[in-house]
Amino acid sequence: MSTSEATVIPIGDYAADAAGKTPAAPVAPAATSTAATAATAPAPATATTNARKARIPFLLRSSKRRQGCRRCLAAFDFLLRICAFGPTLAAAISTGTSDETLSFFTQFFQFHANYADFPAFTFFVIGNAIAAGYLVLSLPFSAVGILRPKATGLRLLLLIFDTVMVALTTAAASSASAIVYLAHNGNPKANWVAICMQFHGFCERTSGAVVGTFIAVLIFMLLVVMSAFAVRKH
Repeated sequence: MSTSEATVIPIGDYAADAAGKTPAAPVAPAATSTAATAATAPAPATATTNARKARIPFLLRSSKRRQGCRRCLAAFDFLLRICAFGPTLAAAISTGTSDETLSFFTQFFQFHANYADFPAFTFFVIGNAIAAGYLVLSLPFSAVGILRPKATGLRLLLLIFDTVMVALTTAAASSASAIVYLAHNGNPKANWVAICMQFHGFCERTSGAVVGTFIAVLIFMLLVVMSAFAVRKH
């Protein structure tokens, strides 16, 4: 063997042979840099923009839907107040003008029935008159609620006064209904005679007034529930 010829062994091959393993294939620098760039690159701006565009109209639609719902509740509140005004005013007028005198007696000996003879009917007339007047005064405030659905203070004020009207009309209707019951049926144990057998017109007017007031009580209760719901939503 000539001394001038030497065997050249690569360092990488020598290290692999020493470890007893096949040397790994070299990684291309270009591929490595591309993968690193793709991993560290931020998300495309177009995807974020599209997500915002898809989200914002939904929020706008939900906001408009809430405002439209509040406006519908305010409009329904306005209509209910008009509906409650009729029964309360009619009950006050009907009872306040109830006056009947039996015609088959002489002018010196007559039976006369008037609402003022019963304190419960007097309270009934006053309570219905107050409720009717309140309903008229509350209409402008209810109309403002239609134009400004987010007026929370106004709705809270109506809620308080509506609750007071529920208590007033309920008390007036309950006291009058007790007298109407006695007028129709009497009370044999207390020797109270049923006067409706003679005073038919008086009993019909007062009975209809009591029914109308109870209808107004139900409307007032519905107004209270709606006002509480509107305040809670705000």
